[in-house]
Amino acid sequence: METTLVWIAATLLAAGIFIPYLIKFRKAQTQAIQRLEEARALGINRPLGQYPQIDRSVCIGCGSCVEACPEGDVLAVVWGTAEVINGDHCVGHGYCETACPVGALKVGLGDIKSRPDIPFLSDKNETSVPGIFIAGELSGISLIRHAIVQGRIVADEIAVRIEANPSRKDFDLVVVGAGPAGLTAALTARKHNLSCVVLDQYDLGGTIQHYPRRKLVMTQPAEIPFYGSLKRAEYSKEELLEIWQAVAESSALDIRTGQKVESVLRQDDGFQVIVADGAAFTGSYVVLAMGRRGSPRKLEVPGEDLPKVLYQLIDAQSYRDQQVLVVGGGDSAVEAAVGLARQAGNNVTISYRKPQFFRIKKKNEDAVKRLIDEKKIKTIFESQVTEIRDDSVVLSTPHEIIELPNDIIIIQAGGIPPFEMLKKIGIAFGGDSIDVKEADRRYLSSVAN
Repeated sequence: METTLVWIAATLLAAGIFIPYLIKFRKAQTQAIQRLEEARALGINRPLGQYPQIDRSVCIGCGSCVEACPEGDVLAVVWGTAEVINGDHCVGHGYCETACPVGALKVGLGDIKSRPDIPFLSDKNETSVPGIFIAGELSGISLIRHAIVQGRIVADEIAVRIEANPSRKDFDLVVVGAGPAGLTAALTARKHNLSCVVLDQYDLGGTIQHYPRRKLVMTQPAEIPFYGSLKRAEYSKEELLEIWQAVAESSALDIRTGQKVESVLRQDDGFQVIVADGAAFTGSYVVLAMGRRGSPRKLEVPGEDLPKVLYQLIDAQSYRDQQVLVVGGGDSAVEAAVGLARQAGNNVTISYRKPQFFRIKKKNEDAVKRLIDEKKIKTIFESQVTEIRDDSVVLSTPHEIIELPNDIIIIQAGGIPPFEMLKKIGIAFGGDSIDVKEADRRYLSSVAN
């Protein structure tokens, strides 16, 4: 009898401990499955660049990768295995990879053969056009650390080739893009005593220039030639620009800003890079290190040429007591709206053509929802700008035409990627019919090596 009572007591105690845990576990799994199904329905589980590739035969479902991800919602554990929930939110930090105790995942591009937005590259980042290299965002891999590594790899390879076959052009290499990848390539070329020119349609810093003022940029340790290590986990936009500006000046890099590259033409022993004003730069090799965003996408509506229309927000603090419309629903639009809504006296409205925000980072989603709840940001989904007037803007929705008082419009409708220019050069992407067999051979060869 006593034994039976002890057994019953033990069973009840175990049930009291286990059942709440089971309920909590099932609730977490249900939420993870719902998030995964929603992500699949929206298409946001599919990555835009790099993403965690999970070996499910090795994964033990410990959740270390989920906790390590600074973006917050890229991964989740679903029924004992890590799953990619929001693959497009991955920016390649790689913390999940280092946190995994069993080596079950690796951050990379995966199989790119069906990706029309990712070019085929060799292990030295050479494209399907021999002599043209890619470094940075165009490769599909983001983060400053990756850009620096790729810039160094391509310049080192070019140096080896120049030593074997000296250049007869104006420059050993022409670098297109003055961001971290392009500047690293140029600095590495300087270390090898190569002649180099850097062209950028904007200014030194590349994509970093377009970040909002004081935006924190997450990095991992990386070595900048002639400077040293970036050791901290975060740097502000201004700090990074100051570093790049200083090292470029001290190394006497030849940087030409305001030079939008229109085409790259093959010559017998090199290339001719032609910019918008018709000027041409000849080099034995070309490094394409511009961003994926390209030129800002315009709305093509009446009044878009008014001076109050902007395509990037540099300093939110300089706008106060303004009627502001932000057009777009991605991370850049949400970050601009959040920054402006935090300034005194601003009335901020977001116009977005879709029924909800799409492909935004968890931290941005949380911030904008909080400000919407506080009525500091108003959203008009399923709307499009049809006309911009001096003191107002006209929006069209499926149900009505809305005219809002307006002082400033920030258009964050994405950019026009430079893919068409690259394809005209002959660079092969996944799914292309341009030299696919040769590009595929190069890609498989680089993987095998």
